[in-house]
Amino acid sequence: MSIEVIVPPGSAPPLAPYSPGIKAGGFVYVSGTLAIGPDGETLAVGDVTAQTRIVLESIKSVIEAAGGTMKSVVFNQIFLKDLADYAAMNAVYKEYFPEQPPARYCIKADMVRPEFLVELATTAYVGT
Repeated sequence: MSIEVIVPPGSAPPLAPYSPGIKAGGFVYVSGTLAIGPDGETLAVGDVTAQTRIVLESIKSVIEAAGGTMKSVVFNQIFLKDLADYAAMNAVYKEYFPEQPPARYCIKADMVRPEFLVELATTAYVGT
């Protein structure tokens, strides 16, 4: 099985030693994704709706660079700083997964920076 590192053009720099995505055996594993700009700055501070959209667009760019679409997503792991943001996150999430949404879970968690409000990690199936 071949393993391919996926780094979309213009992607934010990783905050630690990891790749934005890995394609292996027809699956794409997208690392935990945060609202980070191309210079490493936190985007949309204080706005979970905007941060969710930024995160999902970043995930979309990794999946597309690996040859898939958002319909290829089979599982999401969602981390929220505050569960009070659950409804706002879900409103944006539903725009990206309007039909046959992937399996997922959502938990409350501390973030790597206090200004991050949401993080998602994704698994997609794009075939061989």
